[in-house]
Amino acid sequence: MSAPHMKRVCQIIKLKPEHEAEYKAIHANVWPGVLAALARHHIADYSIHYYPPLRLLIANFKYTGADFDADMRGIAADPETRRWWELTDGMQESFVEGATGSGGAVPWWQDLEEVFRFEGDAA
Repeated sequence: MSAPHMKRVCQIIKLKPEHEAEYKAIHANVWPGVLAALARHHIADYSIHYYPPLRLLIANFKYTGADFDADMRGIAADPETRRWWELTDGMQESFVEGATGSGGAVPWWQDLEEVFRFEGDAA
């Protein structure tokens, strides 16, 4: 059996200024069911950073499964994750034209192109 391919994903979205404190507070205690859904669908090393001058949320994660699209559909079908998105989507502004919310046909978070990677010792 071959090892799964690892895919790195980086995404951005805007945080509405009036929700900064609430967004940070709920992410200090993410619901266990949401974390379980991420793990079940091969998401690892997930972090979200915030850049206040531009109100940017910057998400990074690694995908270690074999079928990214199927796993993303699996996360989107998870009831607890959908409730989480109902809470967080209203705090965000998407950069993606036509996006109406997480789990929709049009992505809510904007994927970014990777332009550089260093994975080890340069010596």
